[in-house]
Amino acid sequence: MSGYYLIVYGCQMNKADAGRIASVFEFNKIKQAENLKEARYVIIIACSVRQSAVNRIYGQVKNLLPLKKMGAKLILTGCLLKKDAVKLNKFFDLIIKIDDIKDLAKKLKIVGKKTITKNYLDLKPKIGKSTTVYVPISSGCNNFCSYCVVPYTRGQEYSRSAKFIIKEIKGLIKHGVKNIILIGQNVNSYKDKKTDFNSLLKKINGIKDDFFLHFITNHPKDTSFELLKTMKTCKKIGHYLHLPVQSGSNRILKLMNRHYTISEYKQIIKRARLLMPDINISTDIIVGFPTETEQDFKLTAALMKEARFDMVYIAEYSPRGQTIAYAKFKDNVSPKIKAQRRIILTEILKKTALKNNSKLIGKNLDVLLEKQNKDYFYGRTKNFKKIRIKINDERPCRLNKITKIKITKAAPWALEGKPI
Repeated sequence: MSGYYLIVYGCQMNKADAGRIASVFEFNKIKQAENLKEARYVIIIACSVRQSAVNRIYGQVKNLLPLKKMGAKLILTGCLLKKDAVKLNKFFDLIIKIDDIKDLAKKLKIVGKKTITKNYLDLKPKIGKSTTVYVPISSGCNNFCSYCVVPYTRGQEYSRSAKFIIKEIKGLIKHGVKNIILIGQNVNSYKDKKTDFNSLLKKINGIKDDFFLHFITNHPKDTSFELLKTMKTCKKIGHYLHLPVQSGSNRILKLMNRHYTISEYKQIIKRARLLMPDINISTDIIVGFPTETEQDFKLTAALMKEARFDMVYIAEYSPRGQTIAYAKFKDNVSPKIKAQRRIILTEILKKTALKNNSKLIGKNLDVLLEKQNKDYFYGRTKNFKKIRIKINDERPCRLNKITKIKITKAAPWALEGKPI
């Protein structure tokens, strides 16, 4: 038992954090274990967005306790509410805030080099042979949406230095990375002194090399016309906009503390499509928020039909301690109704996504090839749609290379094509 082993739950931010945690161990000459049984240090990066995510940690602990008896150190970090940390404390040797990961070696009393950084996000991540890398530009959130625990687990929003972000991205590109995805709980509210989000995008776009640039997750209240114009004019930025709406009902949006109306949201979608007809638009929707009526739900379904989303990530409302919704509202929509509403929205999505993808048949698109098996290459188009390409020895393709592909088939969730 000598290495470290990472168990990652949740969002892209947690995946990016995993690379930074790995770098702390690697910096101190501790290598990644091939499996749990060989690990001296087992680190769980937690997600608290829904109770089901927290329950998975309890389930995982049962598998880890025998390893602890054999001498392994169990460590818990990530997004975690205080009440859950108290309950889980007895199972772990160390529970550490994600912001304190830079001091992990010291906390574990590992004798080695000192990590010199004030902000853990500025740690150089371990990325291996990844084609796509998530680059955090901010962390935390000041929005306090009534259903969300992030302000209580990640804390107040702060932005990284633009200088460090640019340095990291240049290093990744030099390493061979071809798809940079900027991330933050509210990525488009980024602000570092005189550098706002638009300025940052333009600076990254100016880096000399051939790569795709994407960013998630945006808040509608911070999605300006200026941002959309930046997306259109910067050649490296893929025409992909993930813009969570959460509900089609203004009444529910107000209870969610979202600070925009459906009319304002539709205006953003309209402007985006006028500027970029090929734009891929995805969103998040919560069904069964407290007091959501059948009429509220019908408004959400109507919005989905009108907006013609390419992808929708649909979640059933889950009460979370410490949130405003948990304190103020009873979870009065039954699990059965939540499930039914999720199914209805999924069926609407299948139709709009298929219709959108079918329009791409016959078009030639830039595609980044990320992985392969014996029959197919798999990748993403520049506007972030999934695609597969049948391996053809007569027209060979290469991994981690941006390639022109002609679209030949379309399904709701993916495309198929062939090299030109």
